[in-house]
Amino acid sequence: MNQAQAIKTEKHGEASTKQEALKQLMEKPVITARDARKAGISNALLDYHCKTGLLTKVGRGLYVNAKHSPTVDFEWEDLVYTTLSISNGVITGISALAIYGLTEEVARFHWIAVPNATSKGERPNLKLVRVRNIELGRTTIKIGDIEVPIFDVERTLVEAFRLTSVETAIKALKAAFAPGSKHKPDPKKMLEYARRLHVKIDSYLMMVTT
Repeated sequence: MNQAQAIKTEKHGEASTKQEALKQLMEKPVITARDARKAGISNALLDYHCKTGLLTKVGRGLYVNAKHSPTVDFEWEDLVYTTLSISNGVITGISALAIYGLTEEVARFHWIAVPNATSKGERPNLKLVRVRNIELGRTTIKIGDIEVPIFDVERTLVEAFRLTSVETAIKALKAAFAPGSKHKPDPKKMLEYARRLHVKIDSYLMMVTT
């Protein structure tokens, strides 16, 4: 095989790999620009598929697949798409309390935690909370057809004492430990989180567990 043939074969292989990557990407109900870049798919190609109706742009760098369109409760739709559009974003604060059913307070913003080193990315209706440890208590919750990152109920409650008013945090804590609660926390885990996050909750926790 001469050099020209080798180059032609290599280009054909690259094209096949790119087509396979695109095919796999298009099987997902929700596609991020980050996933597309990793698969070698350009923004221009994503924009093209938006024009053809195959994709619908629902947020910054976030697309919904028309062929595999996900179902999301209307109440949470904007929060879900906003969270997924933020690199390493995790639902926290009032937004997380609301999802767990631990507050009646209406969030004026989407509360999203991001790593402390994240560059500025403020948007309307968005409250970015920069944290040093984004992995502590990080989990996912299924809203409609979509899994979204959220802090577990223990970290959510601990963070409430740092991010919200004491009144809001205490109400959430009482609701979490109330009979019939769907998201009853582990007190030991809460104390460990509080220690690592430097939040004092001992007296409040004792109030609802004794």
